Amino acid sequence: MKVLLVEDEKTLAFEIELFLKKSFYLCDMAHTAQSSLQYLSANQYDFILLDLGLPDMDGLKLLLEAKKLNPEAAYIILTARGKTEDRIAGLDLGADDYLPKPFSLPELHSRMQAIARRKYRLNNSEVSIGEFVVDIQKRIIRHHETEIELSRKEFDLLSYLLLHKNRPLTRMQLSEHIWGNFIEDDNESNYIDVHVKNVRKKLGAFASTEWLETIRGVGYKIRKQA
Repeated sequence: MKVLLVEDEKTLAFEIELFLKKSFYLCDMAHTAQSSLQYLSANQYDFILLDLGLPDMDGLKLLLEAKKLNPEAAYIILTARGKTEDRIAGLDLGADDYLPKPFSLPELHSRMQAIARRKYRLNNSEVSIGEFVVDIQKRIIRHHETEIELSRKEFDLLSYLLLHKNRPLTRMQLSEHIWGNFIEDDNESNYIDVHVKNVRKKLGAFASTEWLETIRGVGYKIRKQA
């Protein structure tokens, strides 16, 4: 998943960025509201982590602008402001959660996972599809009792499609949210097709993968099963 971190305390920002990358997130970082708006204008994110005390714009005002540019993102406010009215204002403006400083990085990660479960209507981190069970949090896929080894990007691709089950995802969307960059045309999307082929081959050795569909001229989707 792709994250935009907006934090002007550079030491803290680099610590969060390193932690998120180790937790298999793609992470862009901005230290000012202006630079964050540039990222938001060019990209779509799954999570936006937003400090309220920015040097060039109040964070609550930035939250309003950000939601216009990235309406589907989940927003977590990170701030040293301890006043209840600040917390209420942020939540009223559409933030999904509020984490006061100082906070632990594992708690931040746990809150992100909780938001993802709510957003994608998951009772827990395990998702069943066909004869397979995917544990998105532990990054494990099983066929009955057998664990199947996928590469990091193969697992990222499969789990992202699972979170958007029954929704066609374009190659551009998959590229941005999993590889962190846009593709210019179908010729450059070959690496996505290769990863899908590898996933089908590895899983197909155990059971049918007919639920992983190619949408001609668009991309791929996982068909929701009855």
